[in-house]
Amino acid sequence: MAEYDLVIRNTTIATASDVVKGDIGIAGGRVVALGERLDKGRREIDGTGRIAVPGGIDAHVHFDQDTADGSVFCDDFESGSRAAAAGGTTTIIPFAYQNKGQPLRDAVNKYHARAEGKSLIDYAFHVILSDASEKIMGQDFTALVADGYTSFKVYMTYDDVKLTDREMLDALAAARREQAMLMIHAENSDCITWLTERLELKGMTAAKFHATSRPFVVEREATHRAISLAELLDVPMLLVHVSAKEAMHEIQRAQARGLRVYGETCPQYLFLSEEDFEKPGDEGAKCVCSPPPRGTDNQEHIWTGLAANTFHVLSSDHAAFKFDDVRGKKLPGARESFRKIPNGVPGVETRLPLLFSEGVNKGRISLQQFVALSSTNAAKIYGLHPRKGTIAVGSDADIVLWDPERKVSLTNSILHHNCDYTPYEGRELTGYPVMTLSRGEVVMDEGRMSGSAGRGRFQKCDRPEAARPRGRPLIDPSIFN
Repeated sequence: MAEYDLVIRNTTIATASDVVKGDIGIAGGRVVALGERLDKGRREIDGTGRIAVPGGIDAHVHFDQDTADGSVFCDDFESGSRAAAAGGTTTIIPFAYQNKGQPLRDAVNKYHARAEGKSLIDYAFHVILSDASEKIMGQDFTALVADGYTSFKVYMTYDDVKLTDREMLDALAAARREQAMLMIHAENSDCITWLTERLELKGMTAAKFHATSRPFVVEREATHRAISLAELLDVPMLLVHVSAKEAMHEIQRAQARGLRVYGETCPQYLFLSEEDFEKPGDEGAKCVCSPPPRGTDNQEHIWTGLAANTFHVLSSDHAAFKFDDVRGKKLPGARESFRKIPNGVPGVETRLPLLFSEGVNKGRISLQQFVALSSTNAAKIYGLHPRKGTIAVGSDADIVLWDPERKVSLTNSILHHNCDYTPYEGRELTGYPVMTLSRGEVVMDEGRMSGSAGRGRFQKCDRPEAARPRGRPLIDPSIFN
């Protein structure tokens, strides 16, 4: 007779490809059986009326990260991972931030020390690449990929981290050589600076002018340029936090040409709009992020992109700064200009409830698409699949039970992050996670957290198949290999 540590019975099991009824047998932290009328487990959970999905993977979060302006992220690996688990996420991929000139290994070690003993759930790391010098790209980059850090973020804006087009080419060539995934923040830095300076000269410094300084064209142009550079060398890459339909169309055109261009978007582009910057007083600062939310008409275009599989991943881009704190959104000088308001919004806990309620329950996306966008695709793109991102025999038992009919009024008071606001305050949701299991251990049950800080494990990432070139560069690869 088979013996299970845990059996989840009579539930609806949803993956990115199938929806079936049955039982899930778990032993040793992994899924070991799927079927009907499984043998008894040491513990049993009745999943009747619930939907079991793979634990969410939030592949874009900022926890306890260095900043250049003195602002402080309000979530560390403990509070951030707790909020993630409460919202149905079982794996997070935050960033190890490389300062200019810093060896990549030093950056990674620094963030491992910050995560050690704190994360409630499993985690991997992306590396923010701010220095693409020959030594770093030739030695550090190669060594890190071999050790399980297979994704790197590069910026086309922000003076302290941005790369020139030439440096971008060096990074793309290294990614091609090592089969790593590059994540691109695509905005035209010079255009943003030019607009910002002129707005400030005119005294147009309120939070709402943040959006004016970053119109859709600066995202569209940079998206086109990033795709062109990647096409030149035949390098797969992912464009992060895509906000505007115009940038989305650039991705669609690239995909239609057969290029391996992946897209990520975020809840702020589905639920917030530029009208939110008009809120009275300083309230508009709560929505300052980059790229900024666009007009309400743009939201439906982004939903269409999700439904059409233009976007492969929905991440939170959780970058939480307290609103009522001089180290956060009220950073000294922030009242002088939108330019000094720290960029970012909280969202690691609300990402999946928003997507389920407004996506699945309102018929915009299917349940299978929900699983793909929230978990499976990220696992594949970043080299964690099939260990993560699916419910299958042999996979980690990272499973979330959803009550598809649970009605929740979303307020900051019910959330588990360390931020003093949510930009989604007052939204009425239908469908909510009621239990989260991480490697077979219940870490959240009806909003009550039970897992211990530090139980999360670092996850090495494989070289993802998604990062393999098509083999059709526009120039002789011997030039850049």
